[in-house]
Amino acid sequence: MTWNSAFLVASTLLCSVALATAVRAQSASAEKDPFHENPVIETRVGELKFENGYPTQETVQKLYDEMDFQRASQAYLWGIPAVGLNEWRRAHYDVFGGKSGEMLTYFDFAEKLGILTPNYTTPYIATFIDLKETGPFVVEVPAGLIAGMIMDNWQRVLADLGVVGPDKGHGGKYLIMPPGYGPVEAPGYFVVQATSRDVFAGFRLIGEDKEKEIAKLVPQIKTYPWTVESTGEPISARAAGDKPWSQMPPRGMAYWDSLNELVQRNPVDDRDRLILAQLKFLGIERGQPFKPDERQSKILADAALVGEAMAKANTVDKRVEPPFWEGTNWKHALVVSIDQRANTYDQLDERAAWFYEAVAISKAMLTETPGVGQRYIASYKDKDGNWLIGGNTYKLHVPANPPAKNFWSVTAYDEGSRQMPVTEQGRPDISSRKEDIVKNADGSIDVYFGPKAPAGHEANWIQTNADKGWFAYFRFYGPTEPFFDKSWGLPDVEKID
Repeated sequence: MTWNSAFLVASTLLCSVALATAVRAQSASAEKDPFHENPVIETRVGELKFENGYPTQETVQKLYDEMDFQRASQAYLWGIPAVGLNEWRRAHYDVFGGKSGEMLTYFDFAEKLGILTPNYTTPYIATFIDLKETGPFVVEVPAGLIAGMIMDNWQRVLADLGVVGPDKGHGGKYLIMPPGYGPVEAPGYFVVQATSRDVFAGFRLIGEDKEKEIAKLVPQIKTYPWTVESTGEPISARAAGDKPWSQMPPRGMAYWDSLNELVQRNPVDDRDRLILAQLKFLGIERGQPFKPDERQSKILADAALVGEAMAKANTVDKRVEPPFWEGTNWKHALVVSIDQRANTYDQLDERAAWFYEAVAISKAMLTETPGVGQRYIASYKDKDGNWLIGGNTYKLHVPANPPAKNFWSVTAYDEGSRQMPVTEQGRPDISSRKEDIVKNADGSIDVYFGPKAPAGHEANWIQTNADKGWFAYFRFYGPTEPFFDKSWGLPDVEKID
């Protein structure tokens, strides 16, 4: 046999082996193909039917319905920060009659009642600015104990204001530039580049004597439009008023209506393009009217219900955050960064966990510097790991010397609305600002929660609604070193007879 003949025989044998191997591999693959072997497959989404590997038309429709439902459920979580803020924006204009850029004050219980988890004792001043309407706009911050922020429509921080901001508590003028406006020369201003048409700007006054702070600082807060040539007429702050309102993301189809509105009003971020591609099949598309058909409406309504249920679980039993004090049920309430980004991903569960039950974020609320800013720790369960229920009576033992340079407070909130509970008492809060608070001999304080005050403890009691769940925020204003090194800590809320 010649060398060429031998090579030909060897090549033929190798090809035969390769062909046989490929046939066996294809056969094995076919044997493992569930869509050919089983004309009916049971899955977690129900029964799926196939013909020669192809889905039946009934199954195609079922799978598309399931795809759209799953996407809408996740889009609910995605949209929470923007929808929650959009509801407040709507109230600013439609309920309170506010102008674009007009600062409104929220001082008393009735004014704050619509805000998600506000601090009962802290004065708030806030506005919404439609930069498409106003053009460049100035927020003038007075010097003093002020903590605030400018945020875009997704509640991402564009700038801190006050003690943690670039003015460092000395006051300053913040010039907010609309998206795409371009750089400007503006000596004497802190220039802030907006990423959305709708912008939120707000303050909280964190001095010990809040009435004195209100009288001193609020008249100095001014806002006005700006051009290279001149500034507009300053707008003074005024009271929001006590008309009923709610910043809570609405339920059902109203949620998607609000989400569609903000999609239509504001620029689309690159990070959100895949979500918007999915929402297109549910009737939400930039530049197009929102007119969902019967099928889409049913899916959206179901997804709003399931999405909120997911949001509840994601908030009250946070898997993104361990307990703050080991062995307790206290966790950071605020688990998202100011730009909503982690090292390798954009935050989804983290931002949904915070903005489902709260509004606004700032560097000051995440500061690691002792003596400045604020920190919020939340609890939804008692010492035994059971949910906090309004019909029970509980005690929280606050050890002496809480690590707060300015003041501390503990507030009860309604589980369903995430707002202050409406009770006969009308005060959901105990704080170091409360003049008649009763201390124990060692300087510690016992705070009580329940539908009725335990005898002899009326001054330290917060009333809860018997038929509702509730949760607590413990706030530290100007947290000091024992907070950060955890040498001071809170025990769990304890159920008592």
